[in-house]
Amino acid sequence: MAERKSVLLRISPQLWEELQRLASQELRSVNAQIEYLLVEALRRRGRLTQAESSDDSQRRAE
Repeated sequence: MAERKSVLLRISPQLWEELQRLASQELRSVNAQIEYLLVEALRRRGRLTQAESSDDSQRRAE
């Protein structure tokens, strides 16, 4: 299993509040919500295969 990376992220307070609201609605942590949004954006751009994104979601379930 690949090791996960830590990232420092600087975002505006307004964006943070919106991420918190969205994460709460979808029963996720803010960190999981950010990761979900990034995976979805990469998938839409054709930069992430279905197998890569499903491997990642399986890792989160463990």
